Amino acid sequence: ADIFFLFSGLIGRSWAMVFAAGGFKVKLYDIAQQQLTSALENIRKQMKEMEKAGVLKGALSADQQLALISVCTDLKAAVEGATFIQECTPENLELKKKIFGQLDLIVGDNVILSSSTSCLLPSKLFTGLKHVKQCIVSHPVNPPYFVPLVEIVPHAETDPSTTERTYALMKKIGQSPVKLNREIEGFVLNRLQYAVISEAWRLVGEGVISPTDLDLVMSDGLGMRYAFIGPLETMHLNAEGVSNYCERYAEGMRLVLNTFGAVPEFSGETVQKVNQALSEKIPVVPKALDARRKWRDECLTGLAKLKTQMKSD
Repeated sequence: ADIFFLFSGLIGRSWAMVFAAGGFKVKLYDIAQQQLTSALENIRKQMKEMEKAGVLKGALSADQQLALISVCTDLKAAVEGATFIQECTPENLELKKKIFGQLDLIVGDNVILSSSTSCLLPSKLFTGLKHVKQCIVSHPVNPPYFVPLVEIVPHAETDPSTTERTYALMKKIGQSPVKLNREIEGFVLNRLQYAVISEAWRLVGEGVISPTDLDLVMSDGLGMRYAFIGPLETMHLNAEGVSNYCERYAEGMRLVLNTFGAVPEFSGETVQKVNQALSEKIPVVPKALDARRKWRDECLTGLAKLKTQMKSD
């Protein structure tokens, strides 16, 4: 089987679990053995819990999946025989460039070098590398185990076959890859997310609605719709097709969009207002935040199961 190689932080562990669920051999690389030992322990615990709850991905048992994951502190040895390398270091340009510079010296011509970065552009990461044709960004959504989207973003010099192979691989392990035709700041997911955050921030800041109610508009309104279909299909279904939607609503949409304010500073009074409302709901202490994150992940697990079921119906 192909061998995948990653780093052992949160995203690295999640990727390792996703690949193992897809039946692939995974090598986790990190500089310290201690980090790898605790990463493996963490993966084992999560897989066992998910198996018990009946939400483990893939056709293999937790033990079979765990047997596919090995660890390694020697970069050269880790790269040996790899066909796909996923880098998962912290969002730090210098650090990532250093890693790719090291990899560039030791990899062959058929391995794909992929980065998990959520905001660093391929042109910043890969320009000047000998193997730039084999470099690509594969940006997962946190937590990748339950949220399947992967944004695939090429460098201007990335070979089309690198994009195709990465896309096919992500499909094979059960993720939902999307291809960007070129790089753009924030990629696509964050651009959409920031557009929503920005208007949410203005509405709360201008006192139109409380922070708690704002979140409800999303969770019990738009979010329910968007869990299954996107904004463009929504337009298509909310009229007799997209052309008809535009005929009917273009003027109204432009009217509203022209009233949007400037890009917020995300500082000052609104921060305090939003923070206070959310802290009353979820106190900013590790115990409360972790419990809520766990609940969020359980919700996502349930939704992922429901989506799979709806698709197969």
